[in-house]
Amino acid sequence: MNIILYAVPVFFLLIIIELAYGHRKKTDYYRVNDSLTSLATGSINQLVNISKALIPFTVYIVIYQHFAIFDFGESALIWVLAFIAYDFCYYWNHRFGHEMNILWAAHVIHHSSEEYNLTTALRQTGTSFLSFVFYLPLALVGFDPLMIITVGALNLVYQFWVHTRHVGKLGWFEWFFVTPSNHRGHHAQNTVYIDKNYGGVFILWDRLFGTYQEELDHDKPIFGIRGAVKSWNPLWVNLQVYSQLFSDARQTNNLWHKFTIWFRRTGWRPPDVEALSPMNKGDDLSQFQKYHTEVAPALKIHCVIQYVTTAIIGLSLMLSYTGLSMFQHFVVIGFALLSSFSIGALMENKHYSGILEWSRLGVLMIAASVLPLWPSLSAFFVVSVLICLPLLWIGRRDSLRAESVASL
Repeated sequence: MNIILYAVPVFFLLIIIELAYGHRKKTDYYRVNDSLTSLATGSINQLVNISKALIPFTVYIVIYQHFAIFDFGESALIWVLAFIAYDFCYYWNHRFGHEMNILWAAHVIHHSSEEYNLTTALRQTGTSFLSFVFYLPLALVGFDPLMIITVGALNLVYQFWVHTRHVGKLGWFEWFFVTPSNHRGHHAQNTVYIDKNYGGVFILWDRLFGTYQEELDHDKPIFGIRGAVKSWNPLWVNLQVYSQLFSDARQTNNLWHKFTIWFRRTGWRPPDVEALSPMNKGDDLSQFQKYHTEVAPALKIHCVIQYVTTAIIGLSLMLSYTGLSMFQHFVVIGFALLSSFSIGALMENKHYSGILEWSRLGVLMIAASVLPLWPSLSAFFVVSVLICLPLLWIGRRDSLRAESVASL
């Protein structure tokens, strides 16, 4: 059973509730461009996970069947122990994800949002291919692979609710569990909070290993990362740090540094490259300003509708994965990636975004009319295109006018 898949409707319901509550309280913790980027990266994460899910599960099975020290079985106590042991491994996976360049390149996307709301929980990487290694000891000790996958999903589901600013400190609960308060600190770029609060469910590991930091009233968290991504493009958000690492590895004249840069402390750069092209990480947070682009209201509505359409395509793939050919599988993923790129370009007002989006809508219309993978959804896709055509035209027109006025 795919627990994450069944949890998705609950996630979206809670997002709607938080939106409504925030509107009532006038907290303004959501921005359309930021939230859509978070949701789009979450969709990419789930689509990529479908493709690579069998790899870690197969490795767990091989280790469990041939090398397991014990066979714990599946009693209720063992399930509880597996849940706790998984979170212990998660702590180290998460910690190394902040402390090693190549692992940070994959994890950074989750921290790239400069807002903090429930959509931030869904801003997950599509390039994490090494994290399963941290859970191999569970199979080696004797936990059943299916149990490992299941408690891992439960661990991830728990983490969703802590990505909110509407819940304050929770008294004694703060001592034992990850909460919205201590996780807000984890997502902050203030110096006092950096590399703190790595736990997934239990904050005890952070208290034990010296990485705990309470949220401070006199030092409110400023969310995001030093050296902001400054993009609504989910693909670039996934690849930005990789691109920087590749560039530094290519430019350095030290062969040893070309190899070791990937495994050094996060932020380390070869000295010769740093000397030639120092990076401004925006350490003076008193000057911090959120990345933002003005998007015409009609274009915002268009982007929301097209994100929903793309999400439904991805959800359909997840529900009917075994019934699709490999070719159909990659076509759907490719279209989802194209959609994410195109929507991001619209929200950044890229000069090519209009042509790209018109072309993408044409592809969607043809696919829905001529080559429907899911006939019951074809009508919905056609209607979404017809609704969005005038929105796209009006939105692009207003955006171009705004750019013309700004250039005068």
